[in-house]
Amino acid sequence: MQGGKKPMAKKSKKYLEAAKQVEADKVYGVEDALALVKKIDFANFDATVEVAYNLNLDTKQADQQLRGAVVLPNGTGKEQKVIVFARGAKAKEAEAAGADVVGDDDLVQKIQDGWLDFDVAIATPDMMAKVGRLGRVLGPKGLMPNPKTGTVTMDVTKAVSESKAGKVTYRTDKAGNVHVPLGKVSFEVAALAANFKAIQDIIAKSRPASVKGQYIKHVSLASTFGPSVTLDISAL
Repeated sequence: MQGGKKPMAKKSKKYLEAAKQVEADKVYGVEDALALVKKIDFANFDATVEVAYNLNLDTKQADQQLRGAVVLPNGTGKEQKVIVFARGAKAKEAEAAGADVVGDDDLVQKIQDGWLDFDVAIATPDMMAKVGRLGRVLGPKGLMPNPKTGTVTMDVTKAVSESKAGKVTYRTDKAGNVHVPLGKVSFEVAALAANFKAIQDIIAKSRPASVKGQYIKHVSLASTFGPSVTLDISAL
C-alpha cells in the first residue's frame, strides 16, 4: 500500500467475542472490572492482568516524569530472577538474600556478551561506574539499576527481598501513560484489587505539584490479550 495508511491489525474472533461482554461507554468499579477481565480472558496460559493510566502530565518537564516502584501485597504471580552487581561483603549479602546471580566485572562482561536471562538488576552505588557501560543494553529493556526504583542501594538484602516478593516498577512514557502489572488472571479478585490499591495509592501520591487540573484522566484494566475495561476514576 504505497503512500497509504497501514491496515489496522485484524482482531481475532475470540477477542471480538470477549469485547462484546464489555459494555460500551460504561465505567466500572475496580472489583467489577477485575471480575470481568478474568471472565473474558481467553488466553491458553495464566495471563497477566495490567493497569494502564493516562495522566495529565507534560513529560518534557523533568518534575512530571514519574518513575518509581511499589511492592504488591499479593505479588505478581511470577518468579523474579534477580541479579546483583556487588563485590566483597555486599556480594555475600546478596547471595544470602537469595539473589540468583551475583557478580562484578564478570557479570558486566557476561551481559556485554549478550546474556539477559533475568528480570531485575540491582547494584551497589560503587558498582555503577562499571554498570553504566551497560546502559545501551539494559536501558531500553527497563533493566538498568536506578535509585528511584530502589535498585541502586547499599541495602541489597532489602532490594533482593522486595524484588522476590513482587516489587514492580512504573514510569511514564512520552504521552503520560503508565502501565503496571497487577498479577495473574488466576488470582482472586480480592488479591488483584489489593494489588491495584497499592499501585493507585503510589500513583496518586506521586502527583507533581506543578500539575494543574485533573491529574488522572483515564484508567483501564486488561489481561495480556484481552480487551480493556475502563474504570470509574471518580470512585478511585
